[in-house]
Amino acid sequence: MRRILCRAGLALGLLIALPAAAEERGPVTNLPLPRYVSLKASEANVRRGPSLTHRIDWVFVRRDMPLRITAEHGHWRRVQDREGAGGWVHYSLLSGVRTVLVEEDRLPLRARPDARAPATALLEAGVIARLGDCRADWCRLTAGGYRGWARKAGLWGVAADEIRD
Repeated sequence: MRRILCRAGLALGLLIALPAAAEERGPVTNLPLPRYVSLKASEANVRRGPSLTHRIDWVFVRRDMPLRITAEHGHWRRVQDREGAGGWVHYSLLSGVRTVLVEEDRLPLRARPDARAPATALLEAGVIARLGDCRADWCRLTAGGYRGWARKAGLWGVAADEIRD
């Protein structure tokens, strides 16, 4: 997105285009920050800092749970869950396989990305689904043997402006 800066030269028809804000990149992986991943392990210690010497604040115990990476330090990633709770987790416990958490109860999975398309299933709030393609307002999901399209607004683990092919 470009911003247009108007100056006194506007009367002369002059507009100066400023470059879009640079996307923040992780210092270790050079991947975008923040970004979404999933929990690879069935248990993951969440620490106060990026090392084994830091205290464990809690343990994530839900395999495939989507998490948002907000920082990197060596082999450690600072993550947040849906509620914003987080800390530092070793990178080996995380996966690039994308999942989402259903936030809307009885979220319909539709045959096509269209509100009028037939529903193939209804997902309860709290269900974790595998994320496929995403369009502006819809994402393709797989959960419990069912596949379909769901409105992005009912999901956590995918950015509102994210497009996936």
